[in-house]
Amino acid sequence: MAQKRRFERIKPSGTLSRSGKIIVDIKSPVVNCTIVDYSAGGACLEVLPRVPLPNRFELLYAGTRKKCRVVWTNGPRLGVSF
Repeated sequence: MAQKRRFERIKPSGTLSRSGKIIVDIKSPVVNCTIVDYSAGGACLEVLPRVPLPNRFELLYAGTRKKCRVVWTNGPRLGVSF
């Protein structure tokens, strides 16, 4: 059964860097991640090695900075909403 989404998911290509950075706060180290897919409303990220993350953080990718909220996790992958 196909999932109904509010926003179309896009897999990163050569026009979007697949790598991103998770910024928790000024005192915490930056966490590298891979952007699996994204939409106007959120993204699927992969964090390897797995590290504990708070439910809210900022994602820096392709020159943009987005405030994120974790909506699901599955192993090293997590879904976030913007």
